[in-house]
Amino acid sequence: MEEKSLTVEQQIFSVVSWLVVISLLQISLYPSLKKTFGSFAFPVAFPASLLAFTLFSWYCGLVHIPVQLALLPFIVLLAYHLFFLHYSPDELKAAWRWETLFVICFFLMLDVRFVNPTISYAEKFMDHAFLASVMRNPVVPPLDPWFAGGFMNVYYYLGYWMFGCLGIVTGVPSNIAFNLALPTIFGMAAVSMYAIGTLVLDRYRWLPLVVLFIPNPSFFFQIIQGKAWSAILWDSTRTISNTINEYPLFSFLWGDVHAHVISLFNQVFLIFLLLFAYKRWESLGIRDKCLVGILTAISLGSMPLINTWDVLIYAPFTVLTAALVMRRTWNTGNRNSSIFFLIAVPLLAILSYLPFYLQLQTHTGGIGIVSIPSNPGEFLLVNGLFIGIFILFLWQDIARRPYLLLIALPFLLTGYITAAIIVVPAVYMATRIIIRNEVDFTDLLAFFGLGILIFCELFYLKDNMGDTFFRMNTVFKAYLPSWLMLGTAAFSMTGKWLSEIRRTPLISARYTAIITVIVVSVLFILPFVIPVNQNYGTGTLDGLAYLNDSHPGDAVAVAYLRTLTGNEIIVEAEGGDYTYFSRISSFTGIPGIIGMPFHEYMWRGDDTGWFSTRLADVKSIYEDPEKTVMLMKKYHATLLYVGDAERERYEIHIPTSGLVRIYSAGGTEIYRLL
Repeated sequence: MEEKSLTVEQQIFSVVSWLVVISLLQISLYPSLKKTFGSFAFPVAFPASLLAFTLFSWYCGLVHIPVQLALLPFIVLLAYHLFFLHYSPDELKAAWRWETLFVICFFLMLDVRFVNPTISYAEKFMDHAFLASVMRNPVVPPLDPWFAGGFMNVYYYLGYWMFGCLGIVTGVPSNIAFNLALPTIFGMAAVSMYAIGTLVLDRYRWLPLVVLFIPNPSFFFQIIQGKAWSAILWDSTRTISNTINEYPLFSFLWGDVHAHVISLFNQVFLIFLLLFAYKRWESLGIRDKCLVGILTAISLGSMPLINTWDVLIYAPFTVLTAALVMRRTWNTGNRNSSIFFLIAVPLLAILSYLPFYLQLQTHTGGIGIVSIPSNPGEFLLVNGLFIGIFILFLWQDIARRPYLLLIALPFLLTGYITAAIIVVPAVYMATRIIIRNEVDFTDLLAFFGLGILIFCELFYLKDNMGDTFFRMNTVFKAYLPSWLMLGTAAFSMTGKWLSEIRRTPLISARYTAIITVIVVSVLFILPFVIPVNQNYGTGTLDGLAYLNDSHPGDAVAVAYLRTLTGNEIIVEAEGGDYTYFSRISSFTGIPGIIGMPFHEYMWRGDDTGWFSTRLADVKSIYEDPEKTVMLMKKYHATLLYVGDAERERYEIHIPTSGLVRIYSAGGTEIYRLL
């Protein structure tokens, strides 16, 4: 039996099916948003419909009914709007720019995935393991593919649930859905970012989009040093010592469908919703305010399940925004509705996924004080562009109130030089917010983004990363929201400044179209010119196609295992984290006894001593035939996998009884427990 990659026709069908369902979700919700959001209803419907579908499907999984039923509300809504003629041809024609932007950005990122499709390194094994687990058995909480008998209630898994359920309803297999997820995230983030630009700028509305396309200054510093392409990308995100400093462009090019990347579209969506509420609150009716509040709550409520770190940032930001709206409307008839927004949105956010919190079993370590702050030069290579833009826009405020510079003195005296750099623009942004009756939302974004950076210089959230990398996760997970906030604010400010310069020429629609076509064409070509495939397979959307050449025995066996249904648990070799081991559970979604053990230790702790026990038991299953059957029964394992990795790791001794061989091809054998 020879495994072949999915055909071109199958891959094209997968893309078309995926886009059809996303369009169905979006277009069915769109008319319900028109009265509230006006010309923004079409872009809002993209992320709002995906989050609503995720919510419905999650509750389907919770009560163990088919997740396909989550499509039913959208089909009913579509029929309702069609029956009452709520779709205006003129309105749909006017919305072409939003649809075009989504499609272009979707296919730009699909272009990158086509060049770099493999599920082969970094966090990709984990990402696909969770995705495949959801698609194989869509129940809540999902089964943990690396901890037989355990569930994913130790981790934030909703992003994998989201795209797993999309894969189920579209008929797209997990190895293709893996490569359609990032294009979807990128397209939706771009639409929301352009909506932000349209809401705050009269001209240069595209400028906030730059946030998703630019690297940090360290990227160019690596080029100057003459490093190789792969080193340039990687080192630009490891600039601040012992931390990770990813930016959106790197995350999308690197290709991990990881929680912090999945969350990007929802972060931008929430920023838009808060901006919309902040600017339009007084003009909205009661129904409109309730709808904005509900969508805000769904977005905020999804964050703990998609990437828990985000809610630690966006919950306070939501409360701050609502408080400023309440301050502005305190002496008006809108005061009560502002109080509602301040109180009801966080409460509804929690209630929307309340069962998740009741199921959650997590380990937290509290807050620690940073003893080794960031090197100022390294910090500026990551965030210097935004800091520089803010200083340029604040220079008049600095000249008027130079005494506020003294705020940096305590940080300088205590050795927190980087914090001193950040606190200067932060305090002037805070002053603008306090003294102005009408606060500019971009000032609020900038202030909060800077506040995140200050926090990372002074504090960190404790985990199990050790003494050297004690703040790695805090900087990693906090810097991406900060990048979005700071970048959106900085480029919005730049757009306003350019609009105020009378000498700035207006470009005709014809030349704008020509420039746009040239830029988009170059972006489509770049992935084929710049080596982004990390020397793995390329030229397909099948993330497992590379196995045919690199691991042919596993390729055919994985294809066979993916056809099995029912409650299976498999025994396979364990070989640490970020390696090819634990690959069968990752590629099939069938739970293994233990995979990527440090990840599991991070999530679960080791109060019961499972860590050493499970590793030792897997070794004994392969090497001690007298214990094989007994230990497999201990973990309710039904399958024993013997391939090249197992022979490399253990001295294999299969017992003569208790097992039956059900598969043998390409040097790989699979046994079933009798």
